[in-house]
Amino acid sequence: MNVIERFEQIVTKENVLENESMKSHTTFQAGGDARLFVMPRNEEETAKVISICRESHVDWMILGHGSNLLVSDAGYDGVVIWLKKYMNGCRTVGNEVIAQAGAMMPTVAREAWKNGLGGLEFASGIPGTVGGGLAMNAGAYGGEMRQVVKEALVLTKEGTLRTVTNEELQLTYRHSAVQSEHWIVLQVTFSLQKKDPDDIKARMDDYNGRRREKQPLEYGSAGSTFKRPEGYFAGKLIEDAGLKGYRIGDAQVSEKHAGFVINRANATASEIWRVCCHVKKTVKEKFGVDLEMEVKTVGSFDKISEG
Repeated sequence: MNVIERFEQIVTKENVLENESMKSHTTFQAGGDARLFVMPRNEEETAKVISICRESHVDWMILGHGSNLLVSDAGYDGVVIWLKKYMNGCRTVGNEVIAQAGAMMPTVAREAWKNGLGGLEFASGIPGTVGGGLAMNAGAYGGEMRQVVKEALVLTKEGTLRTVTNEELQLTYRHSAVQSEHWIVLQVTFSLQKKDPDDIKARMDDYNGRRREKQPLEYGSAGSTFKRPEGYFAGKLIEDAGLKGYRIGDAQVSEKHAGFVINRANATASEIWRVCCHVKKTVKEKFGVDLEMEVKTVGSFDKISEG
């Protein structure tokens, strides 16, 4: 029995796709195909799929909304495990919201608001899943995951299920133990506070209004392309370097917010990558500051272009 047949036994045939385009699974709307694309329906299936990948020595990766990902034009010669289709539920128990890894952050923020629970307003416009948000300690407008996460159910690299606390998650700026320990997030429990739903909604509306006003939401992107360097703001450095509007093909430094590299229409992953590399090189030359990409890359990119 080959790998595909083993996957089909676990998740059913319709949930195993071959040569699936990643353009429709990433917010950059660019990139090639994934050799295999598997959609587990629960935690147990996820663990079994990963176990098969390990036993078969096949490369694999977890995918949520693809909002922090740039996949190369050559695609990914491995197995993409997509949690968003089925593992996207969330529910409220007392002052806690319990969300599966594939639940979208805005969905969880709305769940909290409808139940009069404050603390997740910052997440109402973050275009990613709970699993990805926890892995990178996502944040906006002064709020971060580390402020509201109580615990998470993860699958360890040894293949065991484990509940880890906020402290054990070691949540810091755009980083967590999920990354360093190679854990797979399956579920997150948020500990929140009772609050007037009208106040929660007003804050969410304010944040989302500011987001629409300042960010190029009309184009494909992965949000903030670069991490904030200590003592600086990436967007200001890029703007001061004269790079607003810098363009290769349909990939461009946004004219609205220089911290965003956007896909104007039909940019290739290579064009996006080359724009990012030029930004890094120019900012380093002008200001002596090393910009680190917040966006994760998958597949093969031209290393010479990194500058």
